[in-house]
Amino acid sequence: MKITELLGTEKKLMSFEVFPPKTSDKFDTVLAAADSIAALGPAFMSVTYGAGGGTSRYTLDIATDIERSYGVPCLAHLTCVNSTKETVRQRIIDMKEAGIENVMALRGDLTPEMEGKDRSEWDYHHAIELITQLKEQGDFCIGAACYPEVHPESTSQKEDIAHLKEKVDAGASFLTTQMFFDNNLFFNFLYKIREAGITCPVIPGIMPITNANQVDRAIKLSGSFMPQRFKSLVDAFGHDPKAMCQAGIAYATDQVIDLYANGINNVHIYSMNKPHVASAILDNLSEILSK
Repeated sequence: MKITELLGTEKKLMSFEVFPPKTSDKFDTVLAAADSIAALGPAFMSVTYGAGGGTSRYTLDIATDIERSYGVPCLAHLTCVNSTKETVRQRIIDMKEAGIENVMALRGDLTPEMEGKDRSEWDYHHAIELITQLKEQGDFCIGAACYPEVHPESTSQKEDIAHLKEKVDAGASFLTTQMFFDNNLFFNFLYKIREAGITCPVIPGIMPITNANQVDRAIKLSGSFMPQRFKSLVDAFGHDPKAMCQAGIAYATDQVIDLYANGINNVHIYSMNKPHVASAILDNLSEILSK
């Protein structure tokens, strides 16, 4: 099933993201976690793709296992940074042969080694080039990323939204946001992109911060604004792992409730391969999601 078919309903939905292992010895552990999350019955699951394509085989294996074993639609990530046209072409063929219908098209993060290199001769520089190739090679439902707080490499939000519209015009059918911790940022962003003519579905991405060590990494990855309410939560409970986990899940749940209450029917959770986090959030929302 294509993700856009799910997003076209009025039912409140929740999806989860998992990431593949970096090494083969961790594969069974990650697969077990992904299976446990899939068994919860989310609307769909996304499976990420390592920088430079290092986990491409695991991404496909996990996505196909989830779809075949649990009937949960999967969104397989695909990045193009530092890849050749031929490599990406083969990845797309592999996805088609595996029956993958939904692809999250991303440029991909630059590793520290890549940042200092001359990129002028690379085959890909932006996600729009990957989206165009996906459209040429198959009938995929294509997702793209968006940044409520502006992409780190953009000079302004206006420029960022202009590039986002280019991705949608090239064939992206829906967007998923980077994590954010203040819902007002998302609502303001949604207003601005609608004003710019971007009308496709936008799925907000929420990351439950369940241990204090995640805070610095979240800021580094996304540049996310941390509201004082969230900072106070970390200050009060960050020293106690169990309390911080409970508080982080509660904070994320509160964000989701607010989104649902304001007409956003589809929410994506960056669950970090933690079935207990996914399960706890679903439990907190059981009556809301049953409507």
